[in-house]
Amino acid sequence: MTVIAVDYTPAVRQQAGIGRIVRGQIEAVVRLNPGYDLRLFVAGPVNAAQRSGAPLPLHATPISERNLVRIWHRLDIGLPRVEWFTGGPLDLFHATDFVLAPTRARRKLLTIHDLAFLFYPDAALPSLHHYLNVVVPRSVRRADGIIADSHHTARDLTEQWGVPPERITVVQGGVDHSHFRPVRDLQRQRQVRERYAIGDRPFILALSRLEPRKNFTRLIEAFALARAEANLPHRLVIAGSKGWLYEAIFRRVEELRLREHVHFPGFIDDTDLPALYSAAEFFAYPSLYEGFGLPIVEALACGTPVLTGDNSCLPEAGGPGALYVKAEEVHSIAEGLARLATDEALRRQLREAGLQHAAHFTWERSARRLLEAYERFLAM
Repeated sequence: MTVIAVDYTPAVRQQAGIGRIVRGQIEAVVRLNPGYDLRLFVAGPVNAAQRSGAPLPLHATPISERNLVRIWHRLDIGLPRVEWFTGGPLDLFHATDFVLAPTRARRKLLTIHDLAFLFYPDAALPSLHHYLNVVVPRSVRRADGIIADSHHTARDLTEQWGVPPERITVVQGGVDHSHFRPVRDLQRQRQVRERYAIGDRPFILALSRLEPRKNFTRLIEAFALARAEANLPHRLVIAGSKGWLYEAIFRRVEELRLREHVHFPGFIDDTDLPALYSAAEFFAYPSLYEGFGLPIVEALACGTPVLTGDNSCLPEAGGPGALYVKAEEVHSIAEGLARLATDEALRRQLREAGLQHAAHFTWERSARRLLEAYERFLAM
């Protein structure tokens, strides 16, 4: 039987973003039962809850993820190999998070989620930025094939590093439509408003880790303009945990005297997200660069209109369910905010188009595309 190991580490260590993508794809692969001997590799120890939440047994390492990174990539030592922990020789190893661990697998696939670190130096902390610029190109050269989250990331790989298109397979993310769907129960909406101290006013939702690439400072400035020019009654709710270089976000709220109008509820539990999306008048995601834009598709699946940038992969995620703005221009964002906040017919149009668009993004579709890549590279 063909033996495939998948690096499941992000699925265990990261709740949102890349972790959500890896979990969704691999859980769907397991459900499709492709007939492979599939082994889930995890860098670092795992606890009982993490083991019970996985779709297959986890092959974890006694060495911490941090120390393995030091050994493998900073010291560039080719041991210990993945096979040492997954039970023997591998036909294929799929590294799911930018870097390729040492392996003698017959074929090696590597997922590149985006190249933000190339275009935006503050997309990561300085030490991580340097690490990615050294290790990711090296991993790309070692891999037989590349998985890209979007057509835009695939083009970036070809244009920036000369990766031949035939080595790249685009595997877009998906949405669990049994979870992310419109919540019309006003009581549930009211409960989530109370849980995160949002209040009764109409609100614009933004959601992501607080870091420069997410463009929250410009969003706050644009919100101030839109409030003044269109007399908006809305609050701006910016949800998400603190990342790095986030001080300017809070400082701008104070400078513009928006403390009563901009609310930071922090991290949102996954169980509350559908009701929160549904309660919002619309979702604002004017990121400067993304690899896929999963929150956009989740919002659309909940029937929530989206305002987002016209850059990178964002039009792939938003399709006809979004209003597009120039993410680097405060006035463009402000015009979009005012238009969506005051035009109920536009919101209704985007809501209907967005639900149809989001329906195409399923984890089963994503998993089938991933399995096609496995089959193609195994046949080489």
